[in-house]
Amino acid sequence: MKTYTVHFLPADVTAEVEDGVTIADAAQSVDVFINNLCGGQGLCGKCRVQIAKGRAQTEEDAKKFFSPDELMKGYVLACQTPVHDNLEVVIPPESRMEDSKIMIGGPTDESPKTELKPIVKKVYLELPPPTGEDNVPDIERISRELRKQFGWHAFDVPLDCLQHLSDNLRQNDWKVTVTLAKTGDRYRILKIHPGDTSHANYGLAIDVGTTTVVVQLVDMNTGKVLGSEGRHNQQATYGEDVISRVIYACGKGGLAPVQKAVIRNINELIKKLSTDHNVPIEEINAAVAAGNTTMSHFLLGLSPCSIRLDPYVPTADEFPQIRAEQIGIRINPRGVLQTIPCVASYVGGDIVAGVMSCGIPEHEEIRGLIDIGTNGEIAIGNKDWLVCCSASAGPAFEGGGTRCGMRAVKGAIEKVVISEGQLDYQVIGNAKPRGICGSGLIDCIHELVKNGIIDPLGKFQRDRKDERLRIEDNIPEFIIAYPEETESGAAVVITESDIDNLIKSKGAVFAAIKSLTDYIGLGFDMIETFYVAGGFGSYLDISKSIAIGLLPDISREKIQFIGNSSLTGARMALLSETAMETCINVSRSMTNIELSTYQPFTEEYIAALFLPHTNRKLFPSVTY
Repeated sequence: MKTYTVHFLPADVTAEVEDGVTIADAAQSVDVFINNLCGGQGLCGKCRVQIAKGRAQTEEDAKKFFSPDELMKGYVLACQTPVHDNLEVVIPPESRMEDSKIMIGGPTDESPKTELKPIVKKVYLELPPPTGEDNVPDIERISRELRKQFGWHAFDVPLDCLQHLSDNLRQNDWKVTVTLAKTGDRYRILKIHPGDTSHANYGLAIDVGTTTVVVQLVDMNTGKVLGSEGRHNQQATYGEDVISRVIYACGKGGLAPVQKAVIRNINELIKKLSTDHNVPIEEINAAVAAGNTTMSHFLLGLSPCSIRLDPYVPTADEFPQIRAEQIGIRINPRGVLQTIPCVASYVGGDIVAGVMSCGIPEHEEIRGLIDIGTNGEIAIGNKDWLVCCSASAGPAFEGGGTRCGMRAVKGAIEKVVISEGQLDYQVIGNAKPRGICGSGLIDCIHELVKNGIIDPLGKFQRDRKDERLRIEDNIPEFIIAYPEETESGAAVVITESDIDNLIKSKGAVFAAIKSLTDYIGLGFDMIETFYVAGGFGSYLDISKSIAIGLLPDISREKIQFIGNSSLTGARMALLSETAMETCINVSRSMTNIELSTYQPFTEEYIAALFLPHTNRKLFPSVTY
């Protein structure tokens, strides 16, 4: 079969591929990222590229995403364009992944107070040598000393720890360091080192998010966070949301490339942290990962296919402790990986970790956790009970499903204010605008309805005299940034369809919150604190979010942004056996309300498709 080269710019990377492979697959083969919302189905139009040299033609159905001028300039969809020639492909700014705003921690890097008893520990032992009266086997001599420190426990010992044990003990004056991992109610000996190496014991907390992957390097002897690094999840190549990735993994692409993408993410972050902080890889002995149910399945190489099919059953909700090397994570070859357990197909370990990190299971007061993203996940409870639910909010909060929507990367408009007819905006990276991200869209809707440019149904006042309001092909749209202000030379706009999608998204989240509180018989005022988690939530304006009906209209002091609670929870579980046990108990005891079969949710959702809501009594502080 013929082969061709595809040279990608500005990455300056060349792929050699067989005839007929798509440009998107060529990019994947050399780890070049091209925006892809729909997982290569040709539905989103986000993988726009320009053919600078060579001949290529996109599929007929894909041409609808381009103007005649763009088609003349050689624009095609990467996922719908096969390679039949040597090509030079320019990836335009809107199709790249650059300079993202990634939430790599909470307000501080300190874990909530918990005992420092990491799930993997190093114990230095000075053993008495055997005598005629004390001639127990070498490994029993070690187990006996460990029981003196940890109480009566069984200590599992792998064969490779026994093979050189006799020589190590006798050649090192019976002084050794034992690396132990706690798993369930047992301890497992990972390694027996000659001499005292107990001073070097490091671990990783990993947030395996749909959009981003974040890793923290932690000194497990002190609990100190040495550093944090985060990057966009490279699985985005196979689809922006989990459903698109599941379709890819369970269809043409298979599970392996999706798993390898996130493992590659993690290893790149580990390497950078290890280098930056002078920590040898072989001294990293443990990792704890938290992610939603689908991401946990991808991480461990479990089939996610049944998660998206009625009755929505995952392969597993609790996961075994494994050697990290089994799935390709590069730490100490005997180091362990523990994945936080899940609750249901759409309430995962990230929520379990978040609930634990907020202290909800430890307090009498009723508290709630809201994680806003493609899924809106809510958990409410106290030390006696916990309930949770998940509602599909769609991709609008991540910039998907809107004409000029984009992730929170360089060039995204993240804040909008309209005052006395003057519009001002703030752009990530102080760059020229490329589009608008979720927080900017929420700001924009609030400002439009507050200024009477749209009505409470999200419809433009077409007879309004406003130079930013224009009608194209009988579709009204509002100009946020004029063409001469933007990087591409095209206006950044918000359309009625965009607003409708955002109203549906915010309606799903609020309806889920309302349905859950009604289910347990509580009013919003009975909840002491609502914690808002996640990268997107951390950039929200509380008052504007309440004013459009996304968050409940309660005292602003009761709403607290807590950053990446999934990462915080993973770190706590890494550093505390008790915290890990709490995560397991939370996952087993939390009651999940399946909103797709809960009739009141449908009614609440319909009522929430209004700005702020059809029932204005729920939003007494909103005046427009």
